Amino acid sequence: MIHAPLSSARPARYRAILLDLDGTLLDEAGRVHPENARALRDLEARGGRVMIATGRSTASTIPIVDEIGLQTPAVTFNGAGLWCPVQRRMLEERVLSARTVARALEFAEREDLLTVVMTNDAKYASPPRDELERSSLQGLVGLAVRSRDELSRVEFVVRVTLFSRGHATSAVLHDEAQAWLRHPVYLTHFPLSALPTHRANPLSVLDVHPPCRGKGEGVRALGEAYGIAAAETVAVGDATNDLPMFAAAGLSVAMATGMPEAIAAAHRLLPHNEGTAIAELVAELFPA
Repeated sequence: MIHAPLSSARPARYRAILLDLDGTLLDEAGRVHPENARALRDLEARGGRVMIATGRSTASTIPIVDEIGLQTPAVTFNGAGLWCPVQRRMLEERVLSARTVARALEFAEREDLLTVVMTNDAKYASPPRDELERSSLQGLVGLAVRSRDELSRVEFVVRVTLFSRGHATSAVLHDEAQAWLRHPVYLTHFPLSALPTHRANPLSVLDVHPPCRGKGEGVRALGEAYGIAAAETVAVGDATNDLPMFAAAGLSVAMATGMPEAIAAAHRLLPHNEGTAIAELVAELFPA
């Protein structure tokens, strides 16, 4: 484990941990190491809170939460959703306005971008044009292909995802889309190669969400539901979409194999997402 100086004094004890999935809790094959799962279950059994905070949809998050056996609600869709594994339902669900969705789809058509429209229960993609675009959609649980006209008729949209091969970086795609949308939204962007399952993919990705605090919603939800202060919360992640929870939590921990922005923002680093680094962190920060 790699240590970096903390910017503030550590509280008497931490009470909750917020965990990203891809590139953090999940290894390169998309699996949870048994020792990490055991440590997280034990932490909840001892009264701690383990909250998954992911950009994934609810549908692709549920199997992982169930596999570990967690009881704490999970932040999904980068903060737009909050799903409860005990009640088996959404506790919170934000949706984009119809005008914002229409504007995002206009931008996608103008730029000729592969497009995915997501509700909490379904995902629809514009027809991929070649093998690169088809491979870019791998891993999206429950995806169906629809025409662009059909995409425009989807209701209760939680997220619009745009894939570009024509923008130099995801940041450039973000800036152009933000200028075009002109509506209140929460945007996240990343090179698709940041995901373990797409390391060789050159496309840039932009996610358009309803206005929210991003994964920082997890810190807010822990405080409201369990009285856990931000200073008592540890956030662990590897990418730019983890920055809101890094900023909100008392201690931020990044994977040393993550994006430079996440590494720069974190108080501490873990070496990589393979092995038992998460279990070791839990043993150190949440002693029995």
